[in-house]
Parts: sequence; structure tokens; C-alpha cells
Amino acid sequence: MNEHYDYIVLGTGLTECILSGLLSVSGKKVLHMDRNDYYGGESASLNLTQIFEQFKKGQSPPEKYGKNRDWNIDLIPKFMMSSGEFVKILIQTQVTNYLQFKQIAGSHVLRSSSISKVPASEMEVLKSSLMGLFEKRRAKKFFEWVQGYDEKDPSTWQNLDVSKVTMNDVYKHFGLEAGTQDFVGHAMALYLDDSYKNRIAREAYQRIILYVSSVLKFGKSPFVYPMYGLGELPQAFARRSAIYGGTYMLSKPISSVLYNDDGTFKGVVSEGEEVYAPKVIGDPSYFNDKTNNIGKVVRVICLMDHPIPNTDNADSCQIILPQNQINRKHDIYVAMVSHAHSIAAEGYYVAIVSTMVETSVPEVEVQPGLELLGPILEKFVSIVDVDEPKEDGLKDNVFISKSYDATSHFETVCEDVKSIFKRAMGKDLDLAAIELNMEQQAWQ
Repeated sequence: MNEHYDYIVLGTGLTECILSGLLSVSGKKVLHMDRNDYYGGESASLNLTQIFEQFKKGQSPPEKYGKNRDWNIDLIPKFMMSSGEFVKILIQTQVTNYLQFKQIAGSHVLRSSSISKVPASEMEVLKSSLMGLFEKRRAKKFFEWVQGYDEKDPSTWQNLDVSKVTMNDVYKHFGLEAGTQDFVGHAMALYLDDSYKNRIAREAYQRIILYVSSVLKFGKSPFVYPMYGLGELPQAFARRSAIYGGTYMLSKPISSVLYNDDGTFKGVVSEGEEVYAPKVIGDPSYFNDKTNNIGKVVRVICLMDHPIPNTDNADSCQIILPQNQINRKHDIYVAMVSHAHSIAAEGYYVAIVSTMVETSVPEVEVQPGLELLGPILEKFVSIVDVDEPKEDGLKDNVFISKSYDATSHFETVCEDVKSIFKRAMGKDLDLAAIELNMEQQAWQ
């Protein structure tokens, strides 16, 4: 090799592939390398044989499950908010040219041991089984306020300036019960814990609006999902990057990382060859000495021959079990897709139950989620470290992504992408500017 690039990217997980694509489309010369012989890393999709090899060594999948080509089983559960940042990135970078999407049929939440659809409008509130009559009236007024709020028009505020009051103030103003706060904060605003309640309300308000607008886009639920599984996403970004000059190399183990005398990144060595760049982006597995472990995630992949009970026979859905409903510090997430999304053979469903580990018996911790699924044909359990970089990378030009968390949506991944892009490029991610640059290059 012995070549020079603007950026080297290590690992083909989704975060790294998005950044590689964004950098290439921005006109940067990118070399993207992975020690594995496949795309996706932790966010890969595996066929039946591969998943049995990884989780049940020595066992072969039963013939009744059909052929390998019928299965694309995700290792992590992630859905996309249809009006969210991730979909905007897909559209603006034209990665959608390589993908097909299908809506997720339902978004649900657990309350008092029962599953209910998450209401996203004042009309849905009135029909919801989540609340009693008087709470429905209070929640209806809350949603009317959310949808009618205009930051430029104080007459719509009801004395609640979201740039000054906290979400606790907002909940108190409308008299919302703790259970209603749970589904608003965790199933709509998608917060990981309750600390948001003590912060200024603008971010929570914007997150709720994003959820509502995403539901209105297609109806039923705010989420969409790529046909043939999440493993299609890294490959699609890789294709887009290649069109703009990005170079991809699989099966390239990194034997050492090179640094300049001042400690800044210089390059990497792979199979005796050196390659250089002033900056590197990589997943935590390439920089163990520069990351901290902040916990573990337990994920249980379940094969079933039926939809999840009490979800109106939906071919796909998300269920969030808020921490307060199950006496935990972290929510439990259930994400289910099926043959309708070309990830399983006809008549089969795949559900992934995940949460942050809090005890020495992680499988017991996800039991409340597993109990919602009904009979399970196969279970594949993974317990993986959650790592984050010790520093921001501005000193040594080493920009490390965060491990994927337990959530079943892409919002935290997008936050990491935008943060790394800003630090590595020295400017905010401007999708309009990227779109303009794409048009300019197309005419060259």
C-alpha cells in the first residue's frame, strides 16, 4: 500500500460506514479497512448457518427453518424514525438508491403488565387503554399543547417557555401521572433514563414532535426498517463511498497503529504494509487502550413462528418496557421483524430483547421482555461490552465511536455520527452542503 489518505476508517460497523460515506461525499480521500471478511461488524445480519455457528457451535439449524438465503438475522435491534436524522442522512447521501424500506407496524409500551399502543395524537389518547378517563383528558390537553406550540408565538405557550422550564414543570402543569410520564419520556421522546425531567424542556419537546411527525408520515408507527436486514445499511454506505473515491479493504487485520513524535495519528500497519493519514476513525475494538468500559448489553435473539401476542398480529413492532414499570434502572427493549421484511423464511418472526446489564445474571434481567413473546423456538444470547472513548480525539486525531447501546432505535447512533463528524472535520454535519457537493461532483 504505502499510500496517503485524508482519513483511515477502521471497522465496517454502521457508524463507521455512515462516516466513511459522509466523508467521501464531502470530497475526502478515504481508506476503509476491516479485519473481518464481511461488512457490518456488530451491526451485521447473519444467515441461519452463521448464527448457529456463532451462538451454538457444533449445532446445525433444523431443516424445517428453510434455506440460508431466506434468513438475514440482525445482531443488534435498530429501527429508524421516519422523520429522524438518520433517514435524512440516507436520503441526502442517496444511499436510498440501494435500499428498500418497510414500515414497522406498531410502537407499544408496557404499563401495569399490559402492552398498549403508544398514542401520538390527542385523538389516539382518547382511544388508548393506557389511561383512565380523567388522565385521558389531561393527556389530551398535553398533546394539544405540544402540537400547537409555536416558539415564536407566546400566546401558544400556556406560560410554559420550553427554553426556560423543565419537563418536570411541564408534567406538573398538565398534572400527568407517573405512568403517562413514562410512555411520553421513554416510548416517545426515547430517553434512556429520567434525568431529562430536570433539564430544560426544549429537547424533550422536539423529540416528542419528531415522534408525532414520524407517525403522521406513514401512520401506524414512527419507524421504518430496511428490507433484508440492517446488514444492508453498511454495504449501501460502502457502495456510495466507493462512487466518490472511497477505498474498501476487507480481511485486513491491523497489526499496529503508528503515531508521530508529538503523539498524533500517523497511520496503520496491515500484513507488513503501511498506510498513512492525518486522522483515523474506528470502532472501540481497534483502540482498547483508548476506551473505557461503561457496562454491558444483553441481547436475546428469538426465533418464533407467530407474532407477539397482544400486538394485533403485527408483522413487526417495537415494545418499550420503561424502567419504572419493571423496577429497574434501565428500560428493556423488544424489536420484532418477520418474513414480511425478507429477514426470515415464510411464517417466521425474529424478536430481539435487549437491556443494559445490572446484575450477575443478565438472562434473568430480560425475562420481563421474553415473557411477552409467547413460545420461542430458538434463543441466541449475547452479552457484550459497551465502550466509549476516553478522550474526544482532538489531541491525537484518533476518533473512536461508541459501542451500540441497548435501544431499538437509531437516535443514539445518529448523535454519535454527528459528534464524530464535527470533531474529525472541524465543522457541523451540514447535509445541505453535502448534497450540494454531490451535485457538483456529479457534473465533473
